[in-house]
Amino acid sequence: MVEFNTGAFINALVFALTGIVLFCLSFAILDKLTPYDLWKEIVEGKNTALAILIGCMSLGMCVIIAAAVH
Repeated sequence: MVEFNTGAFINALVFALTGIVLFCLSFAILDKLTPYDLWKEIVEGKNTALAILIGCMSLGMCVIIAAAVH
C-alpha cells in the first residue's frame, strides 16, 4: 500500500499556485503591452487569428513557467 506524502502534496500545491499566479501576471502584462484590449477584441470582435496567437503564447508561457518551477 502506498502512503500519502503530505509534504509532496503541499509542494505540488504551492508550485501549481505559483505557476498559475505567474501565468496570470504575465498575461496581464502582455495585455497592457498591446495597444488594444485583447479580451474585447477576441470576444466582441471575433478575431480568431488573435485568439489562436494568444492561445499559443499562453501555452508557451505555461511551458516556460512549468520548466522553471519544476
